[in-house]
Amino acid sequence: MCLAVPGRIIRLDNRDDTLMAEVDFGGVRKDVCLEYIPDATVGEYVIVHVGFAIQRLDEASAKKTLEEFERMGILEEEFGT
Repeated sequence: MCLAVPGRIIRLDNRDDTLMAEVDFGGVRKDVCLEYIPDATVGEYVIVHVGFAIQRLDEASAKKTLEEFERMGILEEEFGT
């Protein structure tokens, strides 16, 4: 299964003319493309689907969703150990 997962932007980077970010998903960090949300900033939460940030999300909603995903084992299913 492939879900859209909320994560917090940790660092911005431009690689080969593509706006990228390091995003923290409750302790798991992954590189994410920010081309759909080019004005996103460090500290903001975004919803990520198949490696692309597709929408902003407020912190409370992001944390609640991450807690539920963790409780249900979805984060491990999505990211492995």
